[in-house]
Amino acid sequence: MSTMSLSPLFRRSIGFDRLNDLFEYAMHNDVPSYPPYNVEKHGDNDYRIVVAAAGFNEQELAIDVENRVLTISGGRDSEGENSDQEPMTYLHRGIAKRSFRLAFRLDENIEIRGARFENGLLMIDLLRVVPEQQRARRIPINGDETQSLSDQSSSLSGSQTGVSRNEAEVTA
Repeated sequence: MSTMSLSPLFRRSIGFDRLNDLFEYAMHNDVPSYPPYNVEKHGDNDYRIVVAAAGFNEQELAIDVENRVLTISGGRDSEGENSDQEPMTYLHRGIAKRSFRLAFRLDENIEIRGARFENGLLMIDLLRVVPEQQRARRIPINGDETQSLSDQSSSLSGSQTGVSRNEAEVTA
């Protein structure tokens, strides 16, 4: 089994989609090719994993999440598959009939919204929930409303501001 991580690898990247970089990295490594799957990005925070599970039904597929690892598995009971029909022989067998297991490591901010199975495709919808402290915000630039760091440090001691006096004086 190969695990593909959705956690950011390069935390110092600025202005790049870290998730996209991660998938590019994973595609150049040994990743199982069965079953084929896509990882799609819809908007800024919506993602979808689409697994081509032709020949499987919903009861033969399982989706599990444990310790931020999303595991998609499929298994077929070859003995029970044709138990009510007469035995058959394949003249050509082009549809794979093997079990599989795919694992994706999820980032701590990724939530699974749901899954559905349509026309042989298993679709798992993911949502990236950005915590308030990590959301983009605009910092106003206005000298009247804000104090400079050196003014704050002179009125408060360094231990109260969390900044030592030497660090505060650098901004002058």
